[in-house]
Amino acid sequence: MVAVSLDYAAPDAALTDYVSVFYNFRADVPRFEDDDRADLAQLRFMLKGSGGYRFADGHVQGGPEIQIVGPTMGVTHVWVDGPAEVFGAGLLPAGWGAMIATDASSLTNRVIDATELFGRELHDVADRLRATDSLDERVAIGNALVRDLVARGHGQSRWFTRAVDTWLQSTLSPEVDDLVAATRLSRRQVERLCKRLYGAPPKLLSRKYRALRAAVVLAKREAGIPELLEQGFYDQSHCIREIKRFTGVTPTRIQGDLNELTRLTMKRTEFAGQVAPLVAEA
Repeated sequence: MVAVSLDYAAPDAALTDYVSVFYNFRADVPRFEDDDRADLAQLRFMLKGSGGYRFADGHVQGGPEIQIVGPTMGVTHVWVDGPAEVFGAGLLPAGWGAMIATDASSLTNRVIDATELFGRELHDVADRLRATDSLDERVAIGNALVRDLVARGHGQSRWFTRAVDTWLQSTLSPEVDDLVAATRLSRRQVERLCKRLYGAPPKLLSRKYRALRAAVVLAKREAGIPELLEQGFYDQSHCIREIKRFTGVTPTRIQGDLNELTRLTMKRTEFAGQVAPLVAEA
C-alpha cells in the first residue's frame, strides 16, 4: 500500500455548481506534513488521526473532527498525526452561498467545527463514512449530504458566481471593470458579493487564479515563463513571486521536483468535463 494517497471523484452532475470534487486522503505514516496551495473552501471529515493548519497569515489551528476550512489565499502548512484518513469535498462559491449563511471572508484562512453550522447530525454522516472503505460508497454519502445541505440552505447565488467564474476564465489577468459591466452591479456590490461567496475581493481573486492556472500550465508543460509574461505578469520576477505566493513553489520546481501534496492535488485537473471548468484548470 502507498504510504500517502489522495484519490478524487467527481460529484453528481446536478451538484457540480456546488462541489468541486470529492476526495479521500490517506497517510499511513506516524506524521505527515506539507504545504498546500491556495484553494477553495473545504468540508472535511477526519475519519482517523488528527491534524491542523498554519495558514498564510501565520494563524495556527487544530482541525476539528468535522470541519469547514474557509477559502485560503496563500500557502497553508498542513499536518496530520497518523495513521490518518480524511474524506472531503471542495466547496465552490455557489455551494458556499447555498449552504452557508456566514460571509466567506470571515473564515478566509481559518477552520471551524462544521457541526456549528450544520448540526450534530454530521456525526452520523461521519459514522457512515467510517463504516465503508469504498470511495464510491463514500461519494454516494457525500452527494446525499450536499443535496440535503443545499435543500435546507440559505439561497441561491449561481447567477453571480457563474459571472465571476466566466470572468476569471476569460484571461489570466481580467479587469474588475469587466466584471462590474457583466453583472450590472456597482463596484461596491461586486466587491461585497465576492467577499461573501469567494472570501476575497475580485482583484485578489484574479491574482489567486492567475497564479494557480499558470502553475497548472507550467506543470503540464503547455507554456513557459515567456508565454505567461504575455498574459498579465509584469516581468519574470513578478511571475515567480506570484506563483510562489499562492502555490508555495517556484516555476522551476513546478516543472521539476514538486512537493508531494501539490503533486497530488493537481490530479484533479484530470477531471476536465466532469467538474466546473475553473476546478479543472486550477
